[in-house]
This record gives sequence, C-alpha cells and structure tokens, in this order.
Amino acid sequence: MYVWKRVLRRRFLPLITAALLVFFFVVACGVAGNVVKITEVEGNPSNDLKENLQELRKKITQKDHDEVLSSIIEKTPQFTVSEYLLQYPEYRGLAAGDYKVGGYDVLSITIYEEKELSRESVRVSGDGYLSFPLIGRLRVADMTTAEIEKLVSRQMAEGQYLFDAHVSVMVVKYESQKFSALGAVKSPGNYPIQARERVLDGIGKAGGIDIGKENGEIQEAMIIRTLNIGREAETKIVIKFDLSGLLKGSDQNSNIFLADRDVIYIPRADFFYIMGEVKNPGSYAFTKKDITIVEAISMAGGFTPIAARNKTRIVRLENEKEKIYNVNVDAITKSGKIIQSVPIKPNDLIVVPESFF
Repeated sequence: MYVWKRVLRRRFLPLITAALLVFFFVVACGVAGNVVKITEVEGNPSNDLKENLQELRKKITQKDHDEVLSSIIEKTPQFTVSEYLLQYPEYRGLAAGDYKVGGYDVLSITIYEEKELSRESVRVSGDGYLSFPLIGRLRVADMTTAEIEKLVSRQMAEGQYLFDAHVSVMVVKYESQKFSALGAVKSPGNYPIQARERVLDGIGKAGGIDIGKENGEIQEAMIIRTLNIGREAETKIVIKFDLSGLLKGSDQNSNIFLADRDVIYIPRADFFYIMGEVKNPGSYAFTKKDITIVEAISMAGGFTPIAARNKTRIVRLENEKEKIYNVNVDAITKSGKIIQSVPIKPNDLIVVPESFF
C-alpha cells in the first residue's frame, strides 16, 4: 500500500502542481485584464445622464458670467507670469512707478501762500483736464502729482499771479483706473486702482477668496489683461498664476502690479458627482489637482454594505460623446493595482449600483 502511495504521488503531484499554477495564472490575468473596461456610447448622451447631472449640479451656485468668461478665456492667448514678463518686457515696470492721474480722479490742491486759492475736491474731466482759479484749464492726464504741482506753480508764475508758489497735490479719490474681481471671491465687482496696487491687494478689496466647503482648494487663477488700451493694437491676454502658492507666500512672483481694466478671475473649483451605493452621494470639489476613483469614493464616505463594488461606473462626456468606464474597484484595492486606479476628471459622474447577491 505504501508503495502505491509513493507511485501515485510521483505521477500526479507534478500534474496537480501544474494545474494549480495554471489556475492561479488565469485568475491573476483575469483580475488584471478586467480592472477597467471602456465603452463608448454611440449617438448623443443619454437623457438619464443629463438629468442626473442637472439634478446634482443644483447644489452648486455658479454665476452665468463664469461660463461666459471661460469661453472667452479659451480663445485668448495665455501666458504664465514668467512668460508674460518675457514676452512683454515693456510692461515689467509700468505700474511700479508713481501713480498717474486720469479722467474722473478727484484731487486736493493746496497753495500754501494763498489759502483761498486752495481746493479740496477738484475733479479731473473725462478728457483729462482740470479747472483751477486764475489759470483756467490744465491738462493733467498721465501726469504724477509731483508733475501737476510743478505745472500749477509754473502757470501761477507765468500769469504773474504768484511767484515761486509752494503747491501740494494729492489724489483723494481714485476713479480713472479700475479692475474687476470675478469668480470665487466674496464680493465680486469693480474696484478703483490706487497707487502701486498688486494682485493680493485686489483680492483683498474683493473680500478675499470665497473658500467654502463646496469650493475646495483653488489651485490656479488668472488675470485677463487689456494691452494698448485705446489704440488700434488693443488686445487681451490671459496671465495665469499659482493662486495657492501666492496665498501661502511661496510664489511672490505672481503678485504683479494691477493695470487699468484688469480682470482678476478666480475660477471656482471643479466638481465631480457621485450617486448610488455610497454613504454620502452628491457633488464634490477637487481638493487637489489629481483625484482617483478610489479617493473619490473615500470622499463620499465609502461604499454601502450592498454596493456592487466591482461594477462601479464612471460616466464621462468627451467631445459630446458619452464614454463609460466600468471599474473593478476591488481589483485595484485588494490586488495592489493602485497604479490602475482611474483618474477622475471634472464633471465626471460616478455611479455605484446595488448588488443583488
């Protein structure tokens, strides 16, 4: 009997071992091959998808002008701050000098020798002139306050009204140059540019960044700048900057001077949507640039006990076509295949169906 056992062991053990190796190989290949399966839906996106996205997006309040701005930005030449300063070196120090008076600014002009000639509020006309006693209209557009002081003193002397007058000029209300702040700021709107103001000053005037739970951390912002204002060569460009780095103090190069008609645009954070058998379905902001399917499910509280984990779907619209990613989440998490974890893109809809077994 013992001899027969030895014979059977010698004959069949290699065969059994080989069979087991083949079995495990097939299983492993099956897991690896079925992590993600992509299906492209022919025709227009399904009505169900559109309705689901519309329902989930009701939780997000975005201004219509954000979408209009986004479409304009896509068609406008775009630069980083470094590329902008390299491409347009003439603008590098343009805003760094003393403030230049323009139309609708309000000035305070003091004549120390003759107090009755002083004026507390002198508005510059739209075409750049001001009116002052004895000397009449003076063009002051594009002049600094120091230059206006010298001009008034000289006109007083030439008219033989007052020789060597000591004149002081101050801007009491800035109205000639304005910028706009739009998007994820607490108080969107138009604001005057005062002397030597930078991007951080502009964001501060708009109340700061609107960082709510629904907005997440906004990584990038931009300035829409108008070059050659009022000239035939007038054009717009987009200057992108690292908002997160600027706010944290690690990227002060982005804190450039503001210019007339600048638009500081802080895009609201991108969102993805998740529905079905997760603990907290709804809309979620991108808290960082790259989020995987595993991280997205974790943000939604994880799967419910009845979730069909291996039938998770990502529904994505690409070029007006609906593409479905069937994801075997267990194959990613349990088999150490995190590298195969599908990255989530803005506006993705993640659907986790119910398991019937």
